[in-house]
Amino acid sequence: MAKLPEQEHPKKAFGWAARDSLGVLSPFKFSRRATGEEDVTFRVLYCGVCHSDLHMNKNEWGTSIYPLVPGHEMVGEVTEVGSKVKKVKVGDKVGVGYVIGACHSCENCNNDLEVYCPDMILTYSAVYYDGTVTYGGYSDTMVANERYIISFPENIPLHASAPLLCAGITVYSPLKYYGLAEPGKHVGVVGLGGLGHLAVKFAKAFGVKVTVISTSISKKDEALEHLGADSFLLSHDQEQVQAAKNTMDGIIDTVSAMHPILPLIDLLKTHGKLVLLGAPEKPLELPVFPLLVGRWLPEVPLEE
Repeated sequence: MAKLPEQEHPKKAFGWAARDSLGVLSPFKFSRRATGEEDVTFRVLYCGVCHSDLHMNKNEWGTSIYPLVPGHEMVGEVTEVGSKVKKVKVGDKVGVGYVIGACHSCENCNNDLEVYCPDMILTYSAVYYDGTVTYGGYSDTMVANERYIISFPENIPLHASAPLLCAGITVYSPLKYYGLAEPGKHVGVVGLGGLGHLAVKFAKAFGVKVTVISTSISKKDEALEHLGADSFLLSHDQEQVQAAKNTMDGIIDTVSAMHPILPLIDLLKTHGKLVLLGAPEKPLELPVFPLLVGRWLPEVPLEE
């Protein structure tokens, strides 16, 4: 007979869980494993709310395991470390992102690319090495292998830095990897939500010209006055769209709802990069001919 979640492991834990695809969260008692020799246990102080959590709560991607404790931008204070742990100690400020396990033997793992491992284990709603289900950061405590622990310096406020573990690295990585973090480049950012506002802030810190692209004029002041974007493009204003055609070196598309991507492709210069970071529950239409004509590169990187 299968054990109840609160009986699987020795460490008692409390969190908020969805029980079914309605996605409603309610109090949930479960358990965490004992601190292994390579493990770090920490008290969760803050956890970001990612749109992926909303998708998973409602099983919109078809992979949810209930009960489901979401949360993969968790930060807190170390309370216990294993005997072989080297990089953190009790009292340190740490965090965990979207991945807590992988095969550690494939080509990707051997190149420190566990997020591309075909057998990676997600922080929640996945099956861990021991056969138990993983639970995320909407909880009071977390145990993870040192390999997946991120250290935070003391001078960084944890409540503000938690989103860096998903939203932050998700936009930082493609900006760097696809050569869009170079001063003088022109990057469009589609959507000004959790990912979008961090994309604007990182790009501006790199010295990049940034245009925020949105369906909502209400986002204009925030984009220009608060986040420092250079320009704002209202995506349903055809005059603005026409004027911006073939002007952008890359576009970071953060929209997680269904939307047309052909208008975005038209904004790119030859060899431009369209990076799709939103994850709609249904496939987007991909217009191939414009990609061929412009030698454009659509990219769908995983969160890192």
